Amino acid sequence: MWKPTNQPQTPARPAEPERPTTSTPSVPTMAAADPAPRPIATTTADQATIGKSLVIKGEVTGSESLYIDGRVEGSINLAGNRVTIGRNGVVAANINAREIVVLGKVRGNLTASDRVDIRSDGSLTGDVIAARISIEDGAFFKGGIDIRKGGQPQQLKPNGEDKAVSATEPTAVGARA
Repeated sequence: MWKPTNQPQTPARPAEPERPTTSTPSVPTMAAADPAPRPIATTTADQATIGKSLVIKGEVTGSESLYIDGRVEGSINLAGNRVTIGRNGVVAANINAREIVVLGKVRGNLTASDRVDIRSDGSLTGDVIAARISIEDGAFFKGGIDIRKGGQPQQLKPNGEDKAVSATEPTAVGARA
């Protein structure tokens, strides 16, 4: 029972280009692999998600924010973006991002150009290098903290650690055992 009077509606026309991409199941699976539709929908609020049942071993890189609720082992490099480890998230990786929020468990070193936030249910075992850090009551933290200003350059020490170049720092630095 199709009535042509109900079909052509002028107010519904602007929404039609968005509906075909979400209503046809075969097109979005192909569009997910195609990078062309992605930049149109991407905003600063968008973020990728690693779900509870996913396990990733290796290197995670990209140019968007990431929410981890599963398990990640390896390294995470999302410079300029936010990495959030959810309450169910378990991460055994070094993380490099603009902002890092820990709600779950992390074992590894964190490097943030802006800030690191360890919430009350969060657990972090590893060193932190950031411009700002926040540790809520009840959070677990074991490691070192190195507060650096935002634009401070990084320099690699001979033993593989990175350090900030500082004019007041002595030139002879003892090696740690």
